[in-house]
Amino acid sequence: MGDVAKDLTSGTVGGAAQLIVGHPFDTIKTLAAEGPRGLYKGMGAPLATVAAFNALLFTVRGQMESFLRSEPGVPLTVNQQVIAGAGAGVAVSFLACPTELIKCRLQAQSALAVDAGSAGVAVKYGGPMDVAKQVLRSEGGARGLFKGLVPTLAREVPGNAAMFGVYEALKQYMAGGTDTSKLGRGSLIVAGGLAGASFWSSVYPTDVVKSVLQVDDYKNPKYKGSMHAFRSILASEGVKGLYKGFGPAMARSIPANAACFLAYEVTRSSLG
Repeated sequence: MGDVAKDLTSGTVGGAAQLIVGHPFDTIKTLAAEGPRGLYKGMGAPLATVAAFNALLFTVRGQMESFLRSEPGVPLTVNQQVIAGAGAGVAVSFLACPTELIKCRLQAQSALAVDAGSAGVAVKYGGPMDVAKQVLRSEGGARGLFKGLVPTLAREVPGNAAMFGVYEALKQYMAGGTDTSKLGRGSLIVAGGLAGASFWSSVYPTDVVKSVLQVDDYKNPKYKGSMHAFRSILASEGVKGLYKGFGPAMARSIPANAACFLAYEVTRSSLG
């Protein structure tokens, strides 16, 4: 099996592990009403997306590593891992943008329904495919699905640069050198969890800007662009507006990314 196939496989397994661990943080409110099964309600649809995202992320990162490596088998420096992470961030942005636009539209619709309570609210979208169809039909074709691409890139490039850089730095610190192949699973869990935390710590306001742009009305937009959205949120809500939901995101990110990196490393090692 070639390196690309190994990274695709390992990234897919890592993505599945990330969702299995992280999904209950999104559905914890259903526990009392539906029992333990409620924690994994609705996981089927995002499973394919998250698995594909991580497969692409780790595969492009692996190819960047090969490009940056001075000779086969030589470990990369932390700075080289930062560059590899940034390159992978560029690639996954083009997958993340349309899939997250669909997700944000559906989440906004659900939030409106909850706020409306018994009064009810008109349902605009029947599901993910319906969102895609409506956007393609009425928001400028394929271009509409890539609304928010600029802030997505501004999140994924520095975010993944930080994440993979921190991950490598922590592994090398715990290994006492550049050879991290002997690290135990506990060390990988710690490194992966803290790496995930570094992602959101470095780019969270950008994610908030991306989300408000993606749910903004197409015909009567509230925001003229990323910087206008940033300034508007800052003016109306202050700095805390740019960190709305930061706590839950971090609480989810640490264990989910710990699981993702561990699953990736274990799978990659087993494939030789």
